[in-house]
Amino acid sequence: MAERAVQVVVTGRVQGVGFRWSAADHADSLGVNGWVRNLYDGSVEAWIEGDDDKVAQMIEWMRDGPGWASVDTYQVSEQSPSGINGFRVR
Repeated sequence: MAERAVQVVVTGRVQGVGFRWSAADHADSLGVNGWVRNLYDGSVEAWIEGDDDKVAQMIEWMRDGPGWASVDTYQVSEQSPSGINGFRVR
């Protein structure tokens, strides 16, 4: 499979609802690498890399997030893979 990397930013009710920890759990279950963090403007940013199919599945998950979150918008930017190992909450 092709290696792919993306930066994803989601807005809405995405902080204080366990979004980052749920994202990390989902990323681990898919076997993708990267990180997720809260931004000062109330949004959540993630860097995801791995097999194209798995990255696409993670992007799909981030469109809705965990059940208690409410995603208003999401932006996906294609990036160059950086070789990150594992997935971390920042």
